Amino acid sequence: MISTTGKKHLFKRVAIIGVGLIGGSLGLAINSRGLAGEVLGIGRSENTLELAAECGAINSSSTKPDAVAGADLIVLATPVGATVEVLRTVVPYITPGTLLTDVGSTKTGVIKGIREILPEHSFFIGGHPMAGSERAGISGADPYLFENAFYIITPDENSRDEDLRRLRELVEGIGAKPVIMLPVKHDLSVAAVSHLPHLLAASLVNFLFDLPEGEEISPLAAGGFRDTTRIAVGNPVMWRDIFLSNREAILGLLEKFRTNIDNLSQAIDSADGKEIYRLLDRARKLKLGMPARTKGYLPMLWEIVVTIPDSPGMISEITGFLGRNGINIADIEIMRVREGEGGTIRLGFATEDEQSGAVEILRSSGYIVIKR
Repeated sequence: MISTTGKKHLFKRVAIIGVGLIGGSLGLAINSRGLAGEVLGIGRSENTLELAAECGAINSSSTKPDAVAGADLIVLATPVGATVEVLRTVVPYITPGTLLTDVGSTKTGVIKGIREILPEHSFFIGGHPMAGSERAGISGADPYLFENAFYIITPDENSRDEDLRRLRELVEGIGAKPVIMLPVKHDLSVAAVSHLPHLLAASLVNFLFDLPEGEEISPLAAGGFRDTTRIAVGNPVMWRDIFLSNREAILGLLEKFRTNIDNLSQAIDSADGKEIYRLLDRARKLKLGMPARTKGYLPMLWEIVVTIPDSPGMISEITGFLGRNGINIADIEIMRVREGEGGTIRLGFATEDEQSGAVEILRSSGYIVIKR
């Protein structure tokens, strides 16, 4: 089957079970790029399926598991804790030769459960897009959610090379960067960079409001506290399932993290300024050595910070200056704003030459620019 762009579809019929943030965004990305002849959405809520159809995430929908018949790719986009049971309901209707994948944040236990019930005539390779949003559900879906994002693919000894190739092409087709990783390594890696940080963010918020003066103090929680706890607003059902399904890796890393906390605590308790400085300086240097504002394994962005007045259209004016001079902005963030005066925005560029060009153009136009 040929897409409207003249290219051959990677899949004739893709069935996405669960059209929330990830499933809906995947449907939007597949449809907008013509990667499939049809995207079918399957779920329990007719209202959610209607919204997914209205925004173009799916072409057809069903609340019945037998709708997967005829799909050559099935995507399990349900919470981790429900993945195996959801698969169990559709197993009788899977067409021979169908490739299945998931989008869950943990892999080892899920893959084991899937292998136990997967028909011999179908095939599975795990997947995990390292992308998300504070907004849950189909209302947060975005066709560019996966753009330049780290998308982990977790084949095991039962995976076929042909299926891996097709899944990798799909990942690249939606704009993401595929990284092949064994399931066990995946679970340990995401426990360190995703699951443990969420645990700490949630704990920090609870800690603040458990204080006798917590509510009185909370309006002062800006800057560091806000940035550190931003992810605590994530879906508690999803994160409960993640913590349970990856508990061994999380608990193991939590013990190691306690050691780091204890080291700093002991240095403070003993008023050892030299050791406090050493620990803080090591963290600072390590952080500065990390690629800034990246998704996955992408190279670092070259950044500038621009001070702008509080006037309508200032951001479009800046982006217009750069665009007319052939400079592409890879990332943009409004950092701080003081009403009536102005604020600062951060701009990121793919190359150092673009960064230098942007600095020259904006400074010559009268803007205060700091190169990072």
